[in-house]
Amino acid sequence: MIGHTVAVSTSRPKRTLRLRTRVTVFFSIATLAASLALAVVTYAVARTYLLDQRVNVAQSQGFSNAFAILTEMRAPSPTGLQLFMQQLPETGGFAILQTPDGTYYSDQRFPDDVLPVELATNVRAGNYGLQRFEANGEPFLGSGIYIAEFDSFYFEGFPLDTTDRTLGAIATALLVGAGVTALIAGGIGWWTNRRLLRPLTRVAAAAGEIAGGGLDARMANETDPDLAKLAASFNEMADAVQARLEREARFASDVSHELRSPITALSAAVEVLDGRRADLPERTQQALDVVVSQVRRFDQMVMDLLELSRIDAGSTELHREGVSIEELVTRIAHRYGFGDVPIEIGRKVPTTVQLDKLRFERILANLLDNANQHGGGPTRVTIEPRGRNGISLAVEDNGPGVARGERARIFERFARGSAARHKVGTGLGLSLVAEHAHAHGGEAWVEDRPGGGARFVVTFNEVA
Repeated sequence: MIGHTVAVSTSRPKRTLRLRTRVTVFFSIATLAASLALAVVTYAVARTYLLDQRVNVAQSQGFSNAFAILTEMRAPSPTGLQLFMQQLPETGGFAILQTPDGTYYSDQRFPDDVLPVELATNVRAGNYGLQRFEANGEPFLGSGIYIAEFDSFYFEGFPLDTTDRTLGAIATALLVGAGVTALIAGGIGWWTNRRLLRPLTRVAAAAGEIAGGGLDARMANETDPDLAKLAASFNEMADAVQARLEREARFASDVSHELRSPITALSAAVEVLDGRRADLPERTQQALDVVVSQVRRFDQMVMDLLELSRIDAGSTELHREGVSIEELVTRIAHRYGFGDVPIEIGRKVPTTVQLDKLRFERILANLLDNANQHGGGPTRVTIEPRGRNGISLAVEDNGPGVARGERARIFERFARGSAARHKVGTGLGLSLVAEHAHAHGGEAWVEDRPGGGARFVVTFNEVA
């Protein structure tokens, strides 16, 4: 027989991203990395191309202008060398001519000292020079040529601001493109994951229904061959699980029913013997006491097994009705011989609540009996509000308490804590408590009582 067990969580599970989110993030990061790598390569190629093109232009135009100056110096025009110099540079550029007779400038904003020392030194040594530098906060590509015929030096600065702006625009476009590509890849990854994980979602939904007691839940047929195989395997597994559970439940129910008749007859015979115990020798009376206690324990176990069998078979429904919680708890306590146990009702607990009286009585009676058998007797019963529409029932005892490692297991069927191993009991009382709590939409657990002992708590939802 399979039932609902209540587990006590001692630590919070580590929070991780969902599989769909992780795959989407992986798609986005991988695409972004690839896009950035491609952007870096593209930018490097574009930069090299543009700068090489600019260098070629500077070299060609520099030599052309130097030759024009040489021609002008051989046959000076009426306008003069200074005016001729102003017509040579391209827009935004400048030219400087150093001759033995003086220095000529195309633009007075760019005197000799704007030239980098390395370029000037190289050209004055009779070599051709080409160097990038900044003048007045603007980028230039400097060209220097030695005019040996007139022992003169011609320098020209070619502006690079347009090239830099172009490179900046390319870099911005590549970065934006990489970001957009990553977002598109993330969207595609999310959409793809959603389609790929949809069958797993259906599997999880069907498994959840089965775990919740819906043994008839099955997966629908799939058109995809791979998914069809998954659905068929899952359904076959669910059929096998359902058949086994139903077979075990029928077996337990049948055994319990078959045992009722002989147990009833045996109990009646034992009660007759117990009624005439005064006629029996002392040693026989001791043996009779053992038989009576074991028969009663056996009878209670069969009753509990029958009740669990009905719960597993789903033949017991929750019948809520309005009851006075204080009156109900008091009546149950007196009925089972615990009328002297203090009962405390929270001020915010509704006077009338919606409960299944029989299930509530079973829960409270089992908790009181458990405290009496294994906890030195119940010391207090409390009813407190829980959440918006729920309440909690707690039974406290004065026993040794329950070890942390046993707090979840004692709500399983036939499970017994270390403190109860040598005491009378069926091992089914607390499992019935958990089952009836689950039927009310609640749960059951045990915790330490302040001052020592154990505190068994059961919650009931949607009672107000």
